[in-house]
Amino acid sequence: MQARAVLASVLAMALVLSGCAQPERTIAPAGAPQPVQSTTPTPSPHPTLTKPPKPPLRPLPAKLPTGLRRNTGVRPVVLTFDDGPSPAWTPKVLDQLRAAKVTATFCVVGREVQRHPELVRRIVREGHQLCNHSWRHDLDLARRPVAEIRADLVRTNKAIQAAVPGAKVSFYRQPGGRWTSEVLGVAKDLGMRPLHWSVDPQDWDKPTAATIGKRVHTAARPGAIVLLHDGGGNRAATLAACPHLIADLKQRFGITRLS
Repeated sequence: MQARAVLASVLAMALVLSGCAQPERTIAPAGAPQPVQSTTPTPSPHPTLTKPPKPPLRPLPAKLPTGLRRNTGVRPVVLTFDDGPSPAWTPKVLDQLRAAKVTATFCVVGREVQRHPELVRRIVREGHQLCNHSWRHDLDLARRPVAEIRADLVRTNKAIQAAVPGAKVSFYRQPGGRWTSEVLGVAKDLGMRPLHWSVDPQDWDKPTAATIGKRVHTAARPGAIVLLHDGGGNRAATLAACPHLIADLKQRFGITRLS
């Protein structure tokens, strides 16, 4: 009996010791706040900046508005050159005009004027006229809001005046001849008359020199305003056509300045 008592005492002691070896467990009292787990906050997305939609372009009128200059009003014709000044072609055109002793009207693009002011100075120095042909030859300019049209034409005139202070810019020509009453009105408000044409050999499409000359010869009438190009691309064919073309018009009608 004594041995059994000793064995029972040993087992009891072993159970106590094994319970003490368990990790302590802390039981929170009822109603106590639970610990909050730390989490990394998710950054909020940046707001997307959206540009306001551009106003829709006005439709082009079914026919050209009235008030465009399409004739000289006298027998002699006028030569006009668009899209320059170009360092590759404008000096050569000027050389030919000087050799033929005739003058022309140069419809200049504002950003080209800014790049090549010395050519604008030569145009004026040699007795030719200047015409505003928009800042960057925007074919849709006449369909844009009036404020944009005005800003474009004013910017171009300022570039011309910066190149040749005091230069007279009496005319405006809409790129592509895509006129609206709005662009016509802005040009007039700025003291420029809208200049169109009556003869277009489409030299911008790069026909041969012979084709350009033939088209001008066939279409020209007394008082014609002839559209040609000294900028905006390779104008080798136009340059090649000019000597014969100028001589033909000079002999048949005479060549004059716009008034």
